[in-house]
Amino acid sequence: MMIQANRLNHVNEYYFSTKLQEVRGLEAQGKPIINLGIGSPDLPPPPEVIEGLNHALLNPVAHQYQPYKGTADFRNAIGLFYKNHYDVELDPATQILPLMGSKEGITHISMAFLNEGDGVLIPNPGYPTYQAVTNMIGAVPVFYELDQEGGWLPDLEALELQDLGKVKLMWVNYPHMPTGAVATEEVFKKLVAFGQKHNILIVNDNPYSFILNDNPKSILKTEGAMDGVLELNSLSKSFNMSGWRIGMVCGSEHNLNIILKVKSNMDSGMFFPLQAGAVKALALSGSWFAAQNELYKRRKEKILELAAILNCAPSKDQTGMFVWTRVPEGTTSAEFVDHLLHEHSIFAAPGFIFGSQGEGYVRFSLCATEENIDRAINRFRS
Repeated sequence: MMIQANRLNHVNEYYFSTKLQEVRGLEAQGKPIINLGIGSPDLPPPPEVIEGLNHALLNPVAHQYQPYKGTADFRNAIGLFYKNHYDVELDPATQILPLMGSKEGITHISMAFLNEGDGVLIPNPGYPTYQAVTNMIGAVPVFYELDQEGGWLPDLEALELQDLGKVKLMWVNYPHMPTGAVATEEVFKKLVAFGQKHNILIVNDNPYSFILNDNPKSILKTEGAMDGVLELNSLSKSFNMSGWRIGMVCGSEHNLNIILKVKSNMDSGMFFPLQAGAVKALALSGSWFAAQNELYKRRKEKILELAAILNCAPSKDQTGMFVWTRVPEGTTSAEFVDHLLHEHSIFAAPGFIFGSQGEGYVRFSLCATEENIDRAINRFRS
């Protein structure tokens, strides 16, 4: 029997990979599971995107290897998107690198900049992949705690009191998952200054900026950000294209060329029709986001109704496609979620999977129809 590599000794299978096996098992037994746990949009991409993809299938080069840096059309579309929606000027030739989903970028960035033993600042609560990838490459997680009282924003003054000598990279994620918190321009300014002072690469993971958020921001608009900051972005959430695996990392030519050394040895370019469809998506007007958000607003109202029935206390001023809420006193997040799943056939995400600061909370997804959310509510009224 083969023994796993040492790099996996501190890495577990992704929570949703194992938990969804349990959910599917219950469904196979005839349980009418309502899934409110996953942030995978249940809506279709814009029609223009499907049309763009289908048309591109007939292109003579459609099925050949594509450029490691993506097509020029795709990079230009990303550049226009950043200019139109974030007021950020990017050089498509040098400051944009397409990715097969922003999750891929987390691994590429970590492999490109971190040596074994380097410290990595990771938000707690935060996206579990930051810690998993850090562990896989032999770097050292250094958690910085976020809390509801602090608006789920980093306390940089507290971090200044720590020994940061070995820290090389800091993950930030605003709008924040799982809490829905939004960073102000002042917070971004402080983060950029913090990174410059301590020679720490700041990476903002930014896939949720258009969901229930009237003022999308990019940290790259911050003065002085380009040399010491990277930003990941994705079409998964904003354009209902999670299964397409399309994202990007933006930053300085120097930093992107370092990432390209990793990426070009791990894939052979993105399927041409996917890039052609993405070009169409990025060119859509703000009316697309407005229509999406009207739907998400209605869903959120119903999720908040469900949370009230369950005696949960949601955080205020949340954006994104989730509702983050305290569970009732006297129960843990795992116990609460398992009770919902096994007693009421409703699946939600327990807060503990996002870090110790997530314990005592649960995350409900807005990626479910209003009819299904109504069904979940009615299970507590009958």
